[in-house]
Amino acid sequence: MQKPKRILENRLFDALEYQKQNYPQADALCDKKGENGSWRKYSTIGLIDAVDKLSLGLLKLGYGKGDKFAIISYNRTEWTITDLAILQIGAVDVPLYPNTSEDNYQYIFNDAGVKLVFVENRELYEKVQHVLQNCPQVKEIYSFEKIEGVKHYSEISELADESLRSKLEEIKSSVDEFDLATIIYTSGTTGEPKGVMLSHSNIMNDVLSILEVMPHTENDIVLSFLPVCHIFERAAMYFYLSVGCSIYFAEAIDKVGENLKEVRPNYFTTVPRLMEKIYEKIMEKGRELPGLKKAIFGWAVNLGFNYDAMGNNSWWYNFRLNIARKLVFSKWTEALGGRVKGIISGSAKLQPRLGRLFTAAGIPIVEGYGMTEASPVITCNRFEKGKNKIGTVGIPIPRVEVKIAENGEVLAKGPNIMMGYYNKPEETKKALDKDGWLHTGDIGKMDGEFLVITDRLKEVFKTSGGKYVAPLMIEDKMKESPFIEQIMVVGENRKFVSALVVPNFGFIEKWCEKKCVPFSSREEIIKDERIRSRIWEEVEKYNARLGKVQKIKKIELVPDEWTVEGGELTPTLKLKRRVLLKKYADLIEKIYTEENK
Repeated sequence: MQKPKRILENRLFDALEYQKQNYPQADALCDKKGENGSWRKYSTIGLIDAVDKLSLGLLKLGYGKGDKFAIISYNRTEWTITDLAILQIGAVDVPLYPNTSEDNYQYIFNDAGVKLVFVENRELYEKVQHVLQNCPQVKEIYSFEKIEGVKHYSEISELADESLRSKLEEIKSSVDEFDLATIIYTSGTTGEPKGVMLSHSNIMNDVLSILEVMPHTENDIVLSFLPVCHIFERAAMYFYLSVGCSIYFAEAIDKVGENLKEVRPNYFTTVPRLMEKIYEKIMEKGRELPGLKKAIFGWAVNLGFNYDAMGNNSWWYNFRLNIARKLVFSKWTEALGGRVKGIISGSAKLQPRLGRLFTAAGIPIVEGYGMTEASPVITCNRFEKGKNKIGTVGIPIPRVEVKIAENGEVLAKGPNIMMGYYNKPEETKKALDKDGWLHTGDIGKMDGEFLVITDRLKEVFKTSGGKYVAPLMIEDKMKESPFIEQIMVVGENRKFVSALVVPNFGFIEKWCEKKCVPFSSREEIIKDERIRSRIWEEVEKYNARLGKVQKIKKIELVPDEWTVEGGELTPTLKLKRRVLLKKYADLIEKIYTEENK
């Protein structure tokens, strides 16, 4: 494989010119947002032209260096075009999730000093309109979709004045790699959102490090469906542009399955929850197979669970695995388009058994670790033999140092570490020590050269008996059960550990049909003693793998799945524990009150 050429300049928009000179593509950036349902495709030249016109239009409107622009949209070509156009004029973009609350929009617009807002559709336009009376510095809203009475973002490009071309080039030349490129606000689950300041250099150094350790060729096809407003997917975009990949934005999260078969990508990034969903669907189909086929399916899956991704598998194991791949796993790879070379998982912990199973199936999946404050990658496993240790989050990327503090906290240092928190010098001092080490807030340990994350520092709690409990590890174990969809471990200042459980209702309904257990609603399911007993059996099975203090002593079932829209999960699908503790305060109290009776 040809070694990638190094990008000469560390400004994010340089990736476009670099692609033009080295890997020009006919389908550099694509989506399905057109009226006829076909793919809209921008070539490298077409993409550069669209970005330049928007930059020239913004200059014509009087915007320039240091101005702040908010982008609120799901993944589409306009998002990336707008992002790059803003960066080219030395301005700063502030990406926001479409499902962020109006209160947070108002706070962020005012904190960052946003002057112009780009939204995707009418719903988001109206949402932003509600807060503008309290945001006097916001001058205008532009929409990516055409809405009657609302300015369309193409109107800016139509203002492009070629007489300003020399000014644009002058500004581009003046943008320094250490200039602020973006302010990314945290979800604010524990207080006011904090704006993470990242320079061009912060993000591009992360991209350059990934270039050294991740395989790629200039004609690889990638499917993007994680929110590009999150730094994980956004940094991936710059990586894809830098190496000449063809980027396809999925239509929507519920269309990912269809788009995988249609686009047939070589790579994609994902979060563990999606891989869990794919696994559940595969297992559901496997359980419906007749006789011998079902037995072969189960044999292949069990074989996959014992795969050693480091490559230490016996010849006898490999012989059987080749048979399993032909008989069973080949259907899995076809469901993902048939051309997947690798999947990168991040944002949360991947269940080790899923990492082993998919990799054994010929769908290599590697887990990485990072955070917005690190642009985002700190460590990652590799696709090469001996560099993917399941259960770890990998090896530090080039030029990034990792160490474990005395209290077990993971510290990181490197050129990818943020400039600081916007308008929050005291918060910055807490996160970055005088020697430049980022305090991640995660607890971890080193397994040789590999990092293992065990929990979040702020989520570890102490029982009334003075014993410390790390809930994440317990939750990950319990979620291996097909009966358990979601779980939150509780027990701070209590005598024992308990948990709130969202059952996997799809699986349980099928189980009820087989066992002739009647049901009519989720509320009925969680009250049925036969079902409660069966789920408790699962908890006990996984309890056997835990220490005495960690064992779950009681559970309560809840009928509603926890979602981002419902406010129980962060945009990266992590539990908002404080929200859940408040929402289910009475139910939690019931657990411990009944125990005392």
